Amino acid sequence: MDAVFKAMADPTRRSLLDELFREDGQTLSALEARFDITRFAVMKHLKLLEAAGLVVTRRRGREKLHFLNPVPIRLVHDRWVSKYAEPWAAGLSDLKSRLEIPMEKIFEIYIRTTPERLWEAITDPGIRSKYNFGARVTSDWTQGSRFEMGAPGAPGPLGEGQNLEVEPPRRLVQSMVALWSDEVRSEGPSRITWEIEPIGDSCRLTVTHDELREGANEELYGGWPMILSGLKTWLETGELLTTPGSLMYSEQ
Repeated sequence: MDAVFKAMADPTRRSLLDELFREDGQTLSALEARFDITRFAVMKHLKLLEAAGLVVTRRRGREKLHFLNPVPIRLVHDRWVSKYAEPWAAGLSDLKSRLEIPMEKIFEIYIRTTPERLWEAITDPGIRSKYNFGARVTSDWTQGSRFEMGAPGAPGPLGEGQNLEVEPPRRLVQSMVALWSDEVRSEGPSRITWEIEPIGDSCRLTVTHDELREGANEELYGGWPMILSGLKTWLETGELLTTPGSLMYSEQ
């Protein structure tokens, strides 16, 4: 948490986050052109944002692209600020919402657990329902197999798709059609990639939600920060994260 607060305390770093909010997936050169500081200074600020988990990078060909990651904002809101200062929580929630709108497609989080336990939490229907809005995902988890998402408390099926790549306990790639509303159903299929990398006594989990049309309904991916925050909370503490809407499909 200290790294997140420190990173966001600097106005230039906040401006960099604003730029990535405006246009996600920018190169260093594109970001440098928007600031009246040296390239080295922009690099230094980006490294601090990346170290805090607020920015993640991906290479595409020869370019290194920078993406905004709203998950740390969600964690600060859910685990710390709301405990002590509700007005702060409301303000931070507004910022969190602003950072979660359409350009956010890559989400990264560190969880103190093993790859095997994290894989189980992603693929076990009972565990999945504890942090995935109460929804279960069922499949035999083999490459090419189907999966379905649903919940007893839901008015109908919530989603379905195909497991494109299954490499336990490191990588899962899925094609998904969301079904929880007519609006998201009309968006058609998109792709979700789960990548697990052990780091010391923890794992880095990266979720990439792509193959979305430009201007796609943000319901498709706007819930990821809450889902991943709930996953981290449950694996590290055994407790449920009951933020608004987090268990909307749970059995009453």
